[in-house]
Amino acid sequence: MIVTNTETVPGYRVQRVLGLVQGNTVRAKHLGRDIAAGFKNLVGGELKGYTELLTESRREAMQRMLAQAQQLGANAVVNVRFSTSSITAGASELYAYGTAVVVSEGA
Repeated sequence: MIVTNTETVPGYRVQRVLGLVQGNTVRAKHLGRDIAAGFKNLVGGELKGYTELLTESRREAMQRMLAQAQQLGANAVVNVRFSTSSITAGASELYAYGTAVVVSEGA
């Protein structure tokens, strides 16, 4: 599956547009990560627990989006974007979306 954040895939031609595909996940903060983040706020630096949480969230949302594209018969997803939002105190949603297409080689 070709995945790109551009509208086209260089060297490929879009044969069919199958529509919007999306994947999301809602994750809550872990108490241990929260405590570590609180200490890190005092001294500064990267909040590695949250970085890992976001990386896992992006991966899961992307996998769900690609599964939906596969079900539609796509071999590529173009114009991929990510969005985040706060659901409740301590929980966030990560949302991945793009356009499922069928592409073939040759511009």
